[in-house]
Order: sequence, then structure tokens, then C-alpha cells
Amino acid sequence: MLNTNNNVIIALDEGTTNAKAVALDGQGNVIAKFSQPLTIQTPREGWVEQSGEMLVSASLNVISQAIAHVGANNVAGLAISNQRETAIGWYRHTGKPLNAAITWQCSRSADFCESLRHNRLEEKIKTITGLPVAPLFSASKMRWLLESIPQGLQLAQQGEICLGTIDSWLLWNLTGGEQFACDYSNAARTQLLNLHNGQWDDEMLNIFHLPRIALPTIKPSSGLFGYTRGLPLIPDGLPILSMIGDSHAALFGHALGELGRVKATYGTGSSVMAPVRTPQSTVQALATTVAWHDGQHLVYGLEGNIPHTGDAVAWMVNSTGLNDLAEPALAERLNTLPASVDSTLGVYFVPALTGLGAPWWDDRARGTICGLSRGVTQAHLIRAALESIAYQITDVVDAMRQHDDFSLNALMVDGGPTKNDWLMQFQADLLGCPVMRSNVAELSAIGAALLARKALDHLSQEELSAFSARHHTFQPDMARHECLQERWRGWQQAVERTRWQPPSTNHS
Repeated sequence: MLNTNNNVIIALDEGTTNAKAVALDGQGNVIAKFSQPLTIQTPREGWVEQSGEMLVSASLNVISQAIAHVGANNVAGLAISNQRETAIGWYRHTGKPLNAAITWQCSRSADFCESLRHNRLEEKIKTITGLPVAPLFSASKMRWLLESIPQGLQLAQQGEICLGTIDSWLLWNLTGGEQFACDYSNAARTQLLNLHNGQWDDEMLNIFHLPRIALPTIKPSSGLFGYTRGLPLIPDGLPILSMIGDSHAALFGHALGELGRVKATYGTGSSVMAPVRTPQSTVQALATTVAWHDGQHLVYGLEGNIPHTGDAVAWMVNSTGLNDLAEPALAERLNTLPASVDSTLGVYFVPALTGLGAPWWDDRARGTICGLSRGVTQAHLIRAALESIAYQITDVVDAMRQHDDFSLNALMVDGGPTKNDWLMQFQADLLGCPVMRSNVAELSAIGAALLARKALDHLSQEELSAFSARHHTFQPDMARHECLQERWRGWQQAVERTRWQPPSTNHS
């Protein structure tokens, strides 16, 4: 039996650039939060990776800080939201990683994905898993991890290697190696889950050359995953009550899956997700996925993933000399600079820095700045970078309109870039619908905590709604909405320029 006298949930949000721990009281209020930055390595063009040990160390550090702050006796349990699609492998008996964790941004498996398309397997893969072929997803990364070590496949077939997403890696370490599991939302992002029966799919395992024994057990997103064990500064016996991919957690945290409430998480990259009733999708440019399993039901989601949104602004900040500013001063400049000019003077920045995600799915595309003229200033370039976020979100929403179940009453937003009021108003005007920004920044942590609270107290959906976050609404200017449609068409032409490939050169 779980001890329900203690009412604090510690939610870990393990992202790409930061590990955060958020403590929430029995009313769902954030009472403390701790953060630690994470580093990213890019050893080759298109490769993006992180140290698995670093991810664990940072996560345990922020969790222990949160526990110390609220008192271990007041902690009812832990919740985990995590960066999705990032894949890691480790030796089952030692817990040592095979290699660095391959992040969701990494395109090292692009050639293998191209071979799948060449062999006309994309339609089959999309039908079974709901996901288009792209190096974003975990399966091709897991295949690479096995190939990166001697006899990798053989060792995996013998049960000596674990392959997982970051939730399973964190759970393994939190429980001292006792639990090897993932939740449905993370499993759905591997390209190995049969969306229709909720099980690892034999045909997909064969296509990607991965043995079932190397994969974690799939469990509901809300429920008991195991107990902490053998960790310094973290007591033994704390229950882990939820695990869920960060974008799915944010959707749950915003509106508990209410139809018409579409979620956009603005981070390093972005996920746009809409709740839908069925796993069927005829929208080829988007992914159909499991949003979560709440302990009773599977809930599906229609999603588009964008690799570079906040990352695009960071790149432009570095390139225009603003990177020396302290964070508060930089945030102010990012609000005032785009408002200081009436337009970008025709400049478009398409940040295909490691390729294009939804709805284009072109991993060979590369970024471009087009429309430069002599009068373009730093303000125009910064505005172009911020506009690129809104355009990419709108591209995905436009593709979603092809789905029979799709409706849009409001765009629910979260993530660091949403603090920029100028960007939020531009997004509302461009889409022509209200943009609702959570008053709490840590929506992924909130969503994971709500799922943990549901498991802890056996709450209904109605009872959970009392814990939902409040929002600030940006209403669209419909006259400006009409004017911005021409700008959006210009953006789409700029996107096509990133997809041009130079002719190959033969060196003699």
C-alpha cells in the first residue's frame, strides 16, 4: 500500500538543455523548483549526443535538492517527464552505457532511413506505428547503438544489453537496476510499437534488426513503476508513480486532453500535438501517436515535431552578437527588437540546421536566410528568427486540419520562448485563434505530476481538472491575420529553398 498521508509530488522534467525538479503540494501548486543545465555534443555534422551518466547525475541532483527542500517525510512520490526519441543502450549487468545517448535532434541514421524509403517500407511503417520514416525516432538510433560496439546484436539477443528511451534509463538508475520499463507514450515514439494493439511489433523489430529481449516492458503512464533504491541523498522506497514523454505531459497538464485544445511546446525544438479519438491517420506529413495511458484508457494524439524553434533563436542570438547579454537583458531585447521594426524587410530565416521536421520531413535540407538587403539590421534578423517559430507551428496546424477528428479552439502553449509576449501575439494573429499561455512554465512537470496524483489518489478526470494550470490568453487580431497570410505564403517559398541540393562534384 502506498502512503497517501504525505502529499508532495516531486516531478522531474529531464529535457535536452536542462534537468528540472518541481515540487507540487496537495493542491497542485508549485512550491519549489530546481534546475541544472545539460551539455550537448556535436562530434560530426548532423550528430547530436549527450552523456548518459550526465543525464542521470543531473536528474538525481535536482531531485535530491527538491526532496531536501520539502522534507523527505512529506514526499508521496516521484513523477518523470523526459525528452523523447533520444535513445540509449547499456549493459544489463553493469549499467554502463554502450555509447553516448543519441538525441532526438541527431541525424546520423539518415542513410539507413533513406534505405527504408528506397525499399518502399515507409507506408508499412507508418500504418503500423503511426510514424513517418525519419532519423528523429528511436529505432534507427538503437540499431546504430548496437552496431557501434563489437557483437552488439549478438549481445542484445543474449539479453546482455538494454535499449531504451530516457524514461527507461532514468527508471533503471532510480531503482538500482530493478526495473526496466517505459510508458506507452515513450514506446510510441520508438517506431517499434504497434499503435493498434499497444505491443512491440515483430515486423518492426525485424526491419530495424532489434531483439525484443533488449526492450523494456511497456506500462501505463499513470501507475506504479517501482521504488527508489540505493541512491545517495534520495531515500529508498519512494514510489515512481508516472512516466511520460515531455510533450505528452504538457498536453495533459494544459487541458487533460480536451478536444479542440491543441498544445504547442516551445523549447529547443517544438512539438505540436492535438488529441484525437482514434489511432487512424491519413495525414502522411504528421505522426499519430499514443498521447498517454491514464491507467484505464489509451489516448491518442496527432503530432508534428519541429527540430529547431528556440534553437533557431539561440543560433541567431549568437550570430548577431547578443549572446554576451545576461539572461534578463537578453529576454528584454528579444521582446523589444522585433517590435522596433514593422517587418523583416522581406527576410526569412528557415532554421533547417539538421534538416526539416513536420510537415516536410526532409533530413537533408539545410538552413537558409533569404531576402537579405542592405537595409537589414540586427532587429530584422531577430524578428525573422522569432517569426520562424510561429510559421513552423502554423505549418503543422495547417497539416492537422486534414484529419477528420481535428478541431482548434485554442492553442495551449508552454516552454521558454512563450515568455516572449511579442511572439505569442504574432502566433495568435498568424493562426487566427486564441493563444493560451500557461501561467506556470513547467507544464511537462505539471502533467507528469497530475498523472502521478491520479495514480496516488485514484482521481477521476473531473477531480483532476481542479489541479489544471491557469492561462493568460492572447486574442487574435483578425484583420492582421488576413494580412499575415501573404507573409506565410512567402515563408513556404523560403522553405523550398532549403530543400535544394547542390550537384555532386567529382574530384579527380
